[in-house]
Amino acid sequence: MASFPMHWPAVTAAVLLSGCAPRSAPYVTVFDSYFPAWILCAVIGVVGASLVRVLLVRWGIDDVMPLRVLVYLSLAAALMFLSSLLFFTR
Repeated sequence: MASFPMHWPAVTAAVLLSGCAPRSAPYVTVFDSYFPAWILCAVIGVVGASLVRVLLVRWGIDDVMPLRVLVYLSLAAALMFLSSLLFFTR
């Protein structure tokens, strides 16, 4: 009886999941250089959340808002995911 090596579940999982990769990685050309798309989406999310914060400070809402860090982090993540869906879905 042949004995299987101890790492056979990892090898099996790697073989089964190898078909899940896309044909090409989502890269974006910025200043003649290739960047992963998620970096561009993260920058869009952070810049968008910063602009919203400026507006909320001007309107006086920022002072009375509870859990500011969580709100702005969630806003940045939402804008990041939205930009990813709008620009990079096929």
